[in-house]
Amino acid sequence: MTSAVIIILAVVVSFGISFGLGYLIIPLLHKLKFGQTILDIGPSWHKNKQGTPTMGGIMFIVSVVLSLIAGFASAHFLLDEPMGNDQMKIKLIGGLLMALAFGLIGFADDYIKVAKKRNQGLSIVQKTIAQILVIGAYLFALHHSGATYIFVPFYGNVETGFFFWIIGAAALYATVNAVNFTDGIDGLCSSVTMTAAAGFCVVAIMRNLFGVSLLCAALFGALAGFLVWTWNPAKVFMGDIGSNFLGGMVVALAYCLDAPWLILLIGIIYVIEFMSDVIQIGYFKITKGKRIFKMAPIHHHFEKSGWTEKQICARFCIVNAIGCIIAILICWFGRLK
Repeated sequence: MTSAVIIILAVVVSFGISFGLGYLIIPLLHKLKFGQTILDIGPSWHKNKQGTPTMGGIMFIVSVVLSLIAGFASAHFLLDEPMGNDQMKIKLIGGLLMALAFGLIGFADDYIKVAKKRNQGLSIVQKTIAQILVIGAYLFALHHSGATYIFVPFYGNVETGFFFWIIGAAALYATVNAVNFTDGIDGLCSSVTMTAAAGFCVVAIMRNLFGVSLLCAALFGALAGFLVWTWNPAKVFMGDIGSNFLGGMVVALAYCLDAPWLILLIGIIYVIEFMSDVIQIGYFKITKGKRIFKMAPIHHHFEKSGWTEKQICARFCIVNAIGCIIAILICWFGRLK
């Protein structure tokens, strides 16, 4: 009962911090003229968003960190080993640091954009090198802790051996960039990631992993508070600092649960967004100019098909929630008795 109260309080506190920071950070971003530059190749109506403050992801990043500190501080006096064993501590702390590192890369990308008043920040090579360094450091920490296995439903833990590095690098690189693709319209990335955080939280509770549940709760509350400000019409964008941080968090939560495969279901919208872009580019090159979608990633296709941004957010969240339910059912029935 005590752990449930702490988790609920984490949601409330995280929401309050994130929402409250909007009154401080959004005016500051306006004052600093940290406005978003809109691509000419995007939907024409997006030009109305030109100048909307970016880097708002700082709001939910600060909220997650502060609410986690408060949550674990409270749990320290009320629960035994709230963070779990040493390996779980590395997964939790290492995962959060990894997400913050990705957020720092996003900050550099955003800052170059706003400083030079252009949509291109870091080059692809610079961004890739920075991401590889973060990926390598995180995987090394996991490997050092002995967390080189994956939970397979109905079977148990399976050692991945050399494939640990391949699976980890692919999961991290693809997920971080897929979450970034999802951040294309008001509230989409925030709302979809809220459903993902809820899905991960349920699985963590099923496995009695309090620390992971607390991290999920803090993320859910922080995004809910931020969503108030970024819901269409958005008063602030999360920027790459926010989307990169969220991508890192999604992977961190999956690895805390020893199941990176969960990303394919709990983050099914990220998968769809990422694959729509890959398919569009591949088909365009093969057919020398033809397109499958009106525009990629796929949320822009639906925009050009007449869906409003609010409709896209709601429908994409429903799809992602269905993916979460399927993942939860697999974990429930596939658990070892």
